[in-house]
Amino acid sequence: MKLETIAIHAGYEGDPTTKAVAVPIYQTVAFEFDSAEHGAALFNLEVKGNIYTRIGNPTNTVLEQRVAAMEGGVDGLSVSSGMAAIEYSLINIAEAGNNIVSTPQLYGATYTLLAHIFPKRGISSRFAASDRPEDVEKLIDENTRAVYCESVGNPAGNVADIEELARVAHKHGVPLVVDNTVATPILLRPIEYGADVVVHSMTKFIGGGGTSIGGMIVDGGKFPWRKYPEKFYMLNVPEVAYHGVVYVDHFGDAAFVARCRTVCQRNTGATLSPFNGFLFLQGIQTLALRVERHVQNARKVAEFLRAHPMVDWVNYVGFPDNPLYPMAHRYLGSNFCSLLTFGVKGGYEGGRKCFNAFRLFKRMVNMGDAKSLSCHPASTTHRQLTPEEQAKVGVTPEMIRLSVGIEHIDDILEDLGQALDKARV
Repeated sequence: MKLETIAIHAGYEGDPTTKAVAVPIYQTVAFEFDSAEHGAALFNLEVKGNIYTRIGNPTNTVLEQRVAAMEGGVDGLSVSSGMAAIEYSLINIAEAGNNIVSTPQLYGATYTLLAHIFPKRGISSRFAASDRPEDVEKLIDENTRAVYCESVGNPAGNVADIEELARVAHKHGVPLVVDNTVATPILLRPIEYGADVVVHSMTKFIGGGGTSIGGMIVDGGKFPWRKYPEKFYMLNVPEVAYHGVVYVDHFGDAAFVARCRTVCQRNTGATLSPFNGFLFLQGIQTLALRVERHVQNARKVAEFLRAHPMVDWVNYVGFPDNPLYPMAHRYLGSNFCSLLTFGVKGGYEGGRKCFNAFRLFKRMVNMGDAKSLSCHPASTTHRQLTPEEQAKVGVTPEMIRLSVGIEHIDDILEDLGQALDKARV
C-alpha cells in the first residue's frame, strides 16, 4: 500500500465484536485476566494480550502500528509527548559514563535535555561543530551510544545528510536516532536512508489540529544489537527489570522498542492517553493532504517575504541559491517543508514588533498545526539559552519562525504584509 492508504488502514481490520469501522477508544486503565495462570503468561510474554494501559492499550496499538508502517519500521511505541519519545529512545541504551553525539541544530527543549539534564545523570552530550558527517564522526568514541539528529532542524531548517550520518554511526557500532517531526513520513522516511530509530512529536503535523500532545518511537529493526553484546548489554542479557527477558531473543528485530515499552515506559509512566491516541488516528488520515497544502503555501510565503523591503533574509531551503538546497533537494525532492524562518529589519526589536502585530498567525510555540503559527524563538522557545547557545542552534535575535498553515494563501500573505508594515515604526 502507498503512504496515503497506510495512513488510513494500517494496523486495524475492524473490531471483531462490534464490527466498528472506526478504531474504538479503549478508555480503560487495566484489562481482566482469565485466571492467575493467564496473568502469569501475559507477564512472562508467553501469550499476547493487554495488561495495563501504562504498558499498552488497543487504541494506541493501532496508532503505533500505523506510524511504524508509514515510517517503514517494525514496531512503534506511543508516549505522552515528543520529548518523552526523545528521552526514552536515548536512555534505553545510554547509561552513566556514556555519551550521545548530536548535530547542533536542535529544538530548544531537546538541546536542554542533552546539554543540561542528561549530564546530571552521568550521560554527557557532544555537539558537533556542524551537521556535516565528518564533524559528527570526530566526537564518537568507545563510550558513545547513539548519534542523534533532526531530519529537518527546528528552527534552523537544515536537512541532515541521514545516509552519511548513518554510515558514520554504523562504522563505529552505534545507532542513528532521527527526529522526523518536521518532515513527517510523507516527505521523508529516514529508515530508508539507514536510520535505526525514528522519533516524532505527534503533537505537530501528525495530529494537525493542535488538540493533543503525544510522541512516537519507531524501531527500524535493522541495527545489529547482538553484534555489540557489551556495548548494548541491556538488550543481550536477562533484564532484571522485566522478568529476565532477553530482548534480542524474545523480540528479535523489535528488541529496541520492546525494551522502551517494558523498562522505560512501564517504570516511568509517560503513557499516551487512549483518547489522544484516537485523535491522532483521526489526524493521520489527512496528513498527506495537509502536507501537500502546507508545502504549496510555504513556497508562496517564502517568495513574498523575499521580496518584502522589511525582510533582511529568508531561510527557505526551497530556493536554489540557498546553501542548504542541494541537501534538501536530495532528501525532499521538490516538496520543501512548511517550517521556515526570516529576519525582520531592526534586530530583536523589529522581530518583536512584527511578531506582536500578527492577526491570523497565532503566536504559539507549536508547529505543524493546520493553522498558521508564528514564533519568536529568541524570546520564547530558546529564551533559556545564552546568546552563544542560541547562535549554535541557529537562532538570531531578529528571527521569526513560521509554521505555514493550510488557510487560503491570500489571507496568509495579507497578515504577513500588515505585520511587517507595523514593524517599520
